[in-house]
Amino acid sequence: MLRVNDIHKTYEESPLLEGTSFIVNTDETVCLLGPSGSGKSTLLRIIAGLEQAESGAVLWDEKDLRSVPAYQRNFGLMFQDYALFPHRTVAQNVAFGLRMQKLPTAEVRTRTNQALETIDMLNFAQRRVTDLSGGEQQRVALARALAPNPRLLMLDEPLGALDRALREQLSRELRRILHSTRIPAIYVTHDQDEAFAIADRLLILHNGHIIQSGTPEELYNHPNSLWVARFFGLGNLLEGSVTSHNPLTLQTPLGPFQVACQSDPPPLGKKLTLLLRPSAARICTPEQDMPNMISGVVQDAVFQGESYRLRISCRAGVELSLNVAHNTAVGSQLNLHFPPKTILCLT
Repeated sequence: MLRVNDIHKTYEESPLLEGTSFIVNTDETVCLLGPSGSGKSTLLRIIAGLEQAESGAVLWDEKDLRSVPAYQRNFGLMFQDYALFPHRTVAQNVAFGLRMQKLPTAEVRTRTNQALETIDMLNFAQRRVTDLSGGEQQRVALARALAPNPRLLMLDEPLGALDRALREQLSRELRRILHSTRIPAIYVTHDQDEAFAIADRLLILHNGHIIQSGTPEELYNHPNSLWVARFFGLGNLLEGSVTSHNPLTLQTPLGPFQVACQSDPPPLGKKLTLLLRPSAARICTPEQDMPNMISGVVQDAVFQGESYRLRISCRAGVELSLNVAHNTAVGSQLNLHFPPKTILCLT
C-alpha cells in the first residue's frame, strides 16, 4: 500500500501542495483529478523520487522512501509524450528498462513478449515506433512501464495528446489492462470522462489539498462543495436563503424551492447554492400543483446524440440547462418541475 502523508511543496515561492495526503490500496486504480496547475504532475514526481517534497513523507507498506532513490523504488511512470526511443523497435523500447536491470537475455525476451501480449501488440515487436499511430505508441509506452513488474504504476495524462474517439477506446483498454495486471496505479488527468472510465476511486486536488475522495458514482451524485460541482460541470447552480424548515425551503431568484438536503437543517437565513441537474427537470403543465415549478423560454437546442441540451431563459435573468429526449423549438415556452429529492444543497 502507498501512503502519501502531509506533502508540502512550493513553486516559484507560492504554495503548490499544502498537506496533501492519500493512500492507494492493493489492486486499486486511483485517479488524481484536478485543473491544470494544481500540482498533479509534481505530486507524481515526488512519489516517483524525481523531486523532493519540502516536508511530508511517501511510504510504501509503512516504510519511508525518503532515502530511496527513484531507480530503487520499483515504481513505473508513464508520461504524456511517451518518451519512446525513435531509433529503436517496439520490442527494444519495451525491453529497455529490463536491460538496465541487467536481467538475463532470455528473461528480458520473455517479459518483453508478455508485456506486448498484454497490450495485444506482440505482432508489432519488430516495427519501429516511428511507424506506429499515436494510439499504438501509447500502448508501447504502457508495455514498457509494465515490463519490469512495478509495484506501483503512475500515468501522467497518458491520453492527453489523442483525439476524443481514440481516448474513449484506449481508456476502456487501460482499465482492462490495469485490472488484469492487478498493479496498483495512480492515473493523473484533468478530464472527468477519462477519470470516470478508468478509476476505482477519484481524488480531487484543489488548492494543494485532496478535497474529496470516493468512487466516480459517489462524487457525481454527492459533490461535497460548490467548487467540486462546478469543476465537474454537474448542472445549474442557483443561490438561495433558507426561509423555513418544514419543509426545508429556500427563497431564490426563481421563487421558493423545497429541497431535501441530507445534512442537518441549516439555520434560517443561511445562504446556500442549489444544484439543479439538467436531467432532473420534469416538463409539466401550469395546471399541475407541485413544488419547484418554474417556466422559461427555449433559447437554444443542441443535439447530443441520445438527448438534446436546451438552454432555458427564466425570470430574473436566470438561464438553466435542461436535457430532454426530443427536440424542442427555439422560442417555445416550457413549464418545469424539479422534484425536491433531486436537488442538492452546496456551500
